[in-house]
Amino acid sequence: MVFNSGGYERPEIVKALADYVDIWLPDLKYFDPGLSARYSKAPDYFAVASQAVLQMIRQTGNPVFQNYSHGCTLMTRGVIIRHMVLPGQRDDSVRLLHWIADTLPKGQYFISLLSQYTPFYKSQDYPELNRRITSYEYQKVVDEALKLGLDQGFMQEKSSAKEEYTPPFDLEGL
Repeated sequence: MVFNSGGYERPEIVKALADYVDIWLPDLKYFDPGLSARYSKAPDYFAVASQAVLQMIRQTGNPVFQNYSHGCTLMTRGVIIRHMVLPGQRDDSVRLLHWIADTLPKGQYFISLLSQYTPFYKSQDYPELNRRITSYEYQKVVDEALKLGLDQGFMQEKSSAKEEYTPPFDLEGL
């Protein structure tokens, strides 16, 4: 089972799911409590999410892959930490990457850096977020990840952050 998570789980909940979850896909959205308070109304986001991610890694250990005869390889156990780079928040992303590199056990997780932030919903209430990230912002975060040795994972191509790849959030069909 794959558990797609916002990362804001209490460690005891993660522990309770140990026998059910094979792959964790947590977000690590913010390092700075000021940002998480402003954008997610959760000033304790990093304090909670960082402990949840540590517990996820303890439970799954090293990533495990299954090779199939038709040439396909799939992850069957592990943690993939996703981080979406936000406009104007490159420094927070870099601080988060430093925490990951300094704190998490090497080789026991993958990183997925995402570039597809798209301003929707209430983004007009936050002018600093009411735009897409620039190629420069994203590349600086990718460069820092590579400099820190966080090269096990996925660095999204900036070109994939196009509007045509974003589904319409118009609730049509519901």
